[in-house]
Amino acid sequence: MLFNSYPFILLFLPVTIIGYFYLTKQHFITAAKAWLVLASLAFYGWWNMAYLPLMVGSILFNFAVGTILVQGPSKKHVLPPKRILQVGLLMNISLLGYFKYTDFFLDNINILYGTHYLLPNILLPLGISFFTITQITYLVDCYEGLVKEMDFLNYLLFVTFFPHLLMGPILHHKQMMPQFDSLRSKVFQPRNFMYGILLFTIGLVKKVLLADTFASWANQGFTAGTQLTVLEAWAVSLSYTFQLYFDFSGYSDMALGTARMFNIHLPINFNTPYKATTIIEFWQRWHISLTQFITTYLYTPILKGMGKITFANAMLATFIAMVIAGLWHQAGWGFLLFYILHAMALIMNHWWRRRKYKLPTALAWLLTFLFVNFTLVIMRSPELTTAFAMIRTMLGWGRFVIPDVLLPYLTWLPGITIYGAFTMITLQTLSYLIVGFLLSICWKNSQQLATSIRPNYASALVVATALIITLLHLNQVSEFLYFKF
Repeated sequence: MLFNSYPFILLFLPVTIIGYFYLTKQHFITAAKAWLVLASLAFYGWWNMAYLPLMVGSILFNFAVGTILVQGPSKKHVLPPKRILQVGLLMNISLLGYFKYTDFFLDNINILYGTHYLLPNILLPLGISFFTITQITYLVDCYEGLVKEMDFLNYLLFVTFFPHLLMGPILHHKQMMPQFDSLRSKVFQPRNFMYGILLFTIGLVKKVLLADTFASWANQGFTAGTQLTVLEAWAVSLSYTFQLYFDFSGYSDMALGTARMFNIHLPINFNTPYKATTIIEFWQRWHISLTQFITTYLYTPILKGMGKITFANAMLATFIAMVIAGLWHQAGWGFLLFYILHAMALIMNHWWRRRKYKLPTALAWLLTFLFVNFTLVIMRSPELTTAFAMIRTMLGWGRFVIPDVLLPYLTWLPGITIYGAFTMITLQTLSYLIVGFLLSICWKNSQQLATSIRPNYASALVVATALIITLLHLNQVSEFLYFKF
């Protein structure tokens, strides 16, 4: 089930909220938690009921392994805690590897060796990356003694809580357990509910009115590929850059807003990353919970495993951690190259900082934004050849589109074919690109905007109008981009 759909907004969410707070008002606390778990399972099963047992099996396995790690292995457990943790991690990683990389691996084997293995065309279960990585962090926390409470119902709710289930943020056990047990979270809070509706509406506007509009141009442009002119290539690349921004930002807002309606505070996962003036800052603002996971559960153990902590080792650990993150995201050479390039940029950025070099803020922002935009072309393109062709066009080795009146004066330009008309760039396209720049770079983030709006009749009217307009545009429901990751 999608946040941006009539069944979720008009049926699932109201019924779930009413049922939850009715049970808590009657002091049926355990039943209220069970209601949320059942609702979350229904939310997941709406997409494909066949994969519901997979998620439930993963939860049962990881809870069992976590229980052994917390309570300590008994005599019947022949493996020491470290080995038990390794078995748990291996099972989770293998699950991801099977669903994400079986087709990719066989396809590349066929290309390299001329074989003809049939691809099983495995359908990737929604949210498998996020509910698996959430449980990996849980197992590591259990091993390190950070988990004390072992209530199975709470654990079920921790993993399946539907606002974060499919696309994050990646949660920690210690972040959620106190909230699930807090008495204040069991009482309907009008202020939290209004804040949640406001944040959800902001996210819905981003997804439906902005991200989906940019998506139509991006999809059209990446399909055209090498046929684009210089200006069209830039319009297409920026369209995808803003599509991804408003798509992920919109989901993050809706996830936080939905959770707040239940008095649950999820961590901020997206903080205007296109304002960043360095790649380091970009990753501190983009998918914040993933960056924290990479730092805590990949980078730090890798660096410690190298023995002596030096700048060279730290940069090598950064590179390895980013490559692993790229492999986790999606099977594809474009994704892997995207993360390799960002790993190299992070290393260069750290080296630059180490020598205390500084650039003017405007220039630093421009270089950072352009780097992100070019690397997103690589990530989005169906083939690497398409990506390189588009980048080549963007850099000027392509077809310039010039008004007819200027054509007689520019025929002397070497190696450039000049056309007098273009079709992809319209006034609407340019207007949306300007709006994309203003909202993503000059505007407040959603949390700042939501908290700055004072609850009164005027603001309620504005929010209601925005919600109604957006609902009227839900004529074609589209998936969020991170569902594919």
